[in-house]
Amino acid sequence: MFTIGDFARLGRVSVRMLRHYDSIGLLRPASVDAHTGYRFYRADQLRRLNRVLALKDLGLTLEQVRAILDDAVDVAELRGMLRLRRGQLTAQLAADTARLAAVEARLRMIESEGRMTAQDVVLKDIAPVRLAELTAVAPSYESQDIGPVIQPLYPELFRRLAEAGITPTGPAIAWYEPAGDDDGDAVVVHAGVTVGAGVSAGPDLAVRDLPAVGTAATIVHHGAMDDVEQSVEVLARWIEENGYRTDGFAREVYLDYCQDSPEQGVTELQLAVYRA
Repeated sequence: MFTIGDFARLGRVSVRMLRHYDSIGLLRPASVDAHTGYRFYRADQLRRLNRVLALKDLGLTLEQVRAILDDAVDVAELRGMLRLRRGQLTAQLAADTARLAAVEARLRMIESEGRMTAQDVVLKDIAPVRLAELTAVAPSYESQDIGPVIQPLYPELFRRLAEAGITPTGPAIAWYEPAGDDDGDAVVVHAGVTVGAGVSAGPDLAVRDLPAVGTAATIVHHGAMDDVEQSVEVLARWIEENGYRTDGFAREVYLDYCQDSPEQGVTELQLAVYRA
């Protein structure tokens, strides 16, 4: 048998924790010296200790852990519980990572306020363009909802273009429209790329003519689209100060796009406007 100190080291826990588990009846020592009060443990008690620690990691209280172990949870049930918790933690980590990225993007936007001015906004006409595109629906127009939807569309789009032997003739263009759902938040995401006038739709490829825009307020955004809010803010301020109103969602023309290094991207935002 092992002393409480040796057993604690084997189980990678503290002696204080083992004493607490003993006091609440969760993990009793195999024997206690009647004269010294020293606690001793057997090697097979590591199995119960590992189950205690695993169930604690599931977020259960020690009282719940004891109730489960006293009901003799088998290995298969415990494995299933741990896999379920792993899935929950993975989803939570992904959500937290997305929130952290959003916070960092907002922070960068605040720190860089004033670097762009209304002089960066250009008013111009946008010619019609033919696009090959793929579409999907995002739950909202917020960056954290758009990104995961649009990012996988472009690799798939270029794969289908290559299979069809179609060569793009201009930049990739993303545009958006309401999805028409009841709450009005969802948007249809169109991931497109400019193709020649003679290109037509195929079984796995939609082709459409994006209409001209008579008057568009435009601004060139440098960097990842996660940081686009500052450019949008400058654009909005110019529109307001010059007596215009917006019409629909902004188009995103990817003048220089690198999936592996999005921070080096160059994107022109084109927003249709009209006089108020």
